[in-house]
Amino acid sequence: MILAEGMLKAGSLTGKNILITGGGTGLGKSMGRYFLELGANLVITSRKLDVLEQSAQEMMDEMGGQVLPLSCDVRSIEEVERMWEDAKGRFGHIDVVLNNAAGNFISPTERLSTHAFNTILDIVLKGTSQVTLTAGKDWIAQKQKGTFLNIVTTYAWTGSGYVVPSAAAKAGVLAMTRSLAVEWAKYGIRSNAIAPGPFPTDGAWSRLLPGDLVKKFDPAKKVPVGRVGEHQELANIAAYLVSDYSSFVNGEVITIDGGEWLKGAGEFNNLDQVPQEMWDMLEASRGKKV
Repeated sequence: MILAEGMLKAGSLTGKNILITGGGTGLGKSMGRYFLELGANLVITSRKLDVLEQSAQEMMDEMGGQVLPLSCDVRSIEEVERMWEDAKGRFGHIDVVLNNAAGNFISPTERLSTHAFNTILDIVLKGTSQVTLTAGKDWIAQKQKGTFLNIVTTYAWTGSGYVVPSAAAKAGVLAMTRSLAVEWAKYGIRSNAIAPGPFPTDGAWSRLLPGDLVKKFDPAKKVPVGRVGEHQELANIAAYLVSDYSSFVNGEVITIDGGEWLKGAGEFNNLDQVPQEMWDMLEASRGKKV
């Protein structure tokens, strides 16, 4: 099936060292695997070193190449700076930063605590900004060209009920992407973003929509093309945007969602159909109120 095939020719990323936050699982891992296949070296980060180490070994066993797992909580600038220095210590320099680390709660906003709301802002907006500033300042000081690729969402520009902290944070990342594309272009630094629609992963979707909810609110039913995305489709666009083939693409946000957001803005707005009793069950499944 062509949807599962790589788009770029072999060796398209040879010699590039790419850092991926949230790179040990889900979409980050899928994109990293394809980067590795195309010849890149990888640094993958998240808070869980054991998961990173397992993913790194799996990718190297399958694809060859080099994958460096580094534990890092992007909410901590000290950890971000240490991670950056460790990555440079291994590979000498980093050419690309893929800001993929994220967090989300599906919940009526009035049920969220301030702590829960701030947790999402800290991971998505603060974390992305701290990784971006750390990398960007170093690239500028070293007179090194670089590329940022940020993962946002289609509701970054429409907003969406029931994921308000994520919508607010992703909107900030989108604004930062476009702003730095202009400001830092003079240093040879490009900034672009991808806004994916539904690309289900075992971890994220089971946490967001546990049990029968994922069946009741099947995301494929909202997509005009009638299906959800294949991970390779996202990996193909990501690989293009971090490659030299896209050297004239700067400040762009590519939507890949099968037309979903055009059909109905706000990816989770239809959750107003969920009864209060089901929200209670959803909170109970997380073990505590957020």
